[in-house]
Amino acid sequence: EVLDSLLAQYGTVENCEQVNTDTETAVVNVTYGNKDQARQAIEKLNGFQLENYSLKVAYIPDEMAAQQPPHATARQKPQSDVPLRMLVPTQFVGAIIGKEGATIRNITKQTQSKIDIHRKENAGAAEKPITIHSTPEGCSTACKIIMEIMQKEAQDTKFTEEIPLKILAHNNFVGRLIGKEGRNLKKIEQDTDTKITISPLQDLTLYNPERTITVKGSIETCAKAEEEIMKKIRESYENDIAAMNLQAHLIPGLNLNALGLFPPSSSGIPPPAVSVASAAAAASYPPFGQQPESETVHLFIPALAVGAIIGKQGQHIKQLSRFAGASIKIAPAEGPDAKLRMVIITGPPEAQFKAQGRIYGKLKEENFFGPKEEVKLEAHIKVPSYAAGRVIGKGGKTVNELQNLTSAEVVVPRDQTPDENDQVVVKITGHFYACQLAQRKIQEILAQVRRQQQQQKTLQSGQPQPRRK
Repeated sequence: EVLDSLLAQYGTVENCEQVNTDTETAVVNVTYGNKDQARQAIEKLNGFQLENYSLKVAYIPDEMAAQQPPHATARQKPQSDVPLRMLVPTQFVGAIIGKEGATIRNITKQTQSKIDIHRKENAGAAEKPITIHSTPEGCSTACKIIMEIMQKEAQDTKFTEEIPLKILAHNNFVGRLIGKEGRNLKKIEQDTDTKITISPLQDLTLYNPERTITVKGSIETCAKAEEEIMKKIRESYENDIAAMNLQAHLIPGLNLNALGLFPPSSSGIPPPAVSVASAAAAASYPPFGQQPESETVHLFIPALAVGAIIGKQGQHIKQLSRFAGASIKIAPAEGPDAKLRMVIITGPPEAQFKAQGRIYGKLKEENFFGPKEEVKLEAHIKVPSYAAGRVIGKGGKTVNELQNLTSAEVVVPRDQTPDENDQVVVKITGHFYACQLAQRKIQEILAQVRRQQQQQKTLQSGQPQPRRK
């Protein structure tokens, strides 16, 4: 009853029932008339404050619900296994599905897996993603069968190009797969006798946080490589889950699904909440017990987009503030013809991530950027003038490394006059991930500078240093 009017705002509620759990949290399963209504409810209600409680909303795909015997649902532990995501050439999708779906049904039976072929995704694209939920062995067997089907289809249709195995993996796990100086990846290549390449960071967008891992070799060697690659990715995932449980009090309830960062079908598992830390290049969070520092970032958006960000009677910006746990204000226009407006966002790192992520997303949704165009925005961070040199580095070394690492453009304008607080501006331009990564790196440098200053102060205020004879 409490939730009825709230839920009804987003569509027709067909069913709303409380599920008994062993915890103090009440869990309610809500069924909407259609997926879009459910999706909208998730977006709008996540983090919604209800009588001092904050709601947490997640999506239960209906295919899964249909497959589980009713008595088992309440007690089943959520499947934390990482699904295997493959990219296959569109022309082979028909053969993988088979006549009236017979082939795919066979594979799912044989490997006891659940397989989604996302045919509707990126219409007209040359490749389609396939998601396989199963045990690691089940995923590997299904993968091998799919490769064999493609190989056979290629021979039958006189398709002569090589068909590599393409695996999709969330960017958070790819660094660890590659390993320091590429060692892990080289080892997998040598052990399995394959050639492996990974799509560049620049291809990542807010809407596609996955990198493509391309494996070339025979079906046998590719299958071996898949096992090794996914082993590494599952390890990273489990480590993140463990770290997340440790960090739960530092990053409370941050679920990247709620940011709408992941395409709804991108995986059956919500990415681990700690992904923010890893997406932010393992931003250095303060030791336990200390609160992460609040930061202020100035983000510049098209002046025409201000209405969309504010929403009717300021509803959208209020919700965004609540959702992100940040203060969000829009500065008055610089002049009547100003093309850009400044959004002032204040809050700790994860609040910055959530608020900025949503703003980037909103601009894309509202078509302020073309369908093929990436949302690139400029963000300004103020740094103490004495620390600007550290951000630039000797002969510009640090700033260049920053740009190469994050693929964002980072500029510390020369000859700036520091403001009344003795601060200068660092300008960062790029797509969301790039921009976040650069912000985190710069904040790390600043934290280092602050620590060194503290140490010097302690030394100076401590005992006078004995003079050397």
